[in-house]
Amino acid sequence: MSDTSRTYTVFSDVDETLITVKSMFDFLHYRLVRLHGAAGEEEYERIMAVLRRRAADGVPREEINRAYYRHYAGEDVAAVTALADDWFTERAASTRGFWIDSTREALHRHRAAGASVVLVSGSFPPLLEPLAREIGADAILCTRPLADSGTYTGEVAVPVIGEGKREAVRAHLSSRPDTDPQDCWAYGDHVSDLPMLELVGHPVAVGDDPELRERLALRAETTAAAR
Repeated sequence: MSDTSRTYTVFSDVDETLITVKSMFDFLHYRLVRLHGAAGEEEYERIMAVLRRRAADGVPREEINRAYYRHYAGEDVAAVTALADDWFTERAASTRGFWIDSTREALHRHRAAGASVVLVSGSFPPLLEPLAREIGADAILCTRPLADSGTYTGEVAVPVIGEGKREAVRAHLSSRPDTDPQDCWAYGDHVSDLPMLELVGHPVAVGDDPELRERLALRAETTAAAR
């Protein structure tokens, strides 16, 4: 852990870093089935087939993120938020292995050492706020769907994916000049988290993404050689 006499921040990705599921897609399935039963299951499979095909065609993750939120166009924000609370309550209570324990425990240790914990995700507030409350996170940096008069428009301002994570974390650090990025930690599971991980002195790879682990190992070697 960092020197507890210095202020530091811990940034954590969420999907497959803090929890085992991809929250956006797990909630989409939950919501559609809850509202429409078998027809909702069919709609979920149709949506996912399109998104998987676009991903296989090389469409950037940022655009996949935007495409996901278009499925909320016209939906009531309060209704989605209430359903998201139900989703979290059910998943956290009944799904074995919902949390990735190693990350959750690490975040609790950081908080006990006086760190500020920040969730960073391409997911959106209704899904992340219950998680943040559970682990005691101080802030959420995430994709925020646009809304008009309490209704989602289907568009987002900036997807917090890849470079979007870098910019969100950099802005957060800039607003806290008393925090040295080299004292900070970040947790991620995918190479798309690297732009965020590169900003801190203590990046941690969760899971077994070989490219992410290789890139972080090379970064560590380069840093050590420069000392």
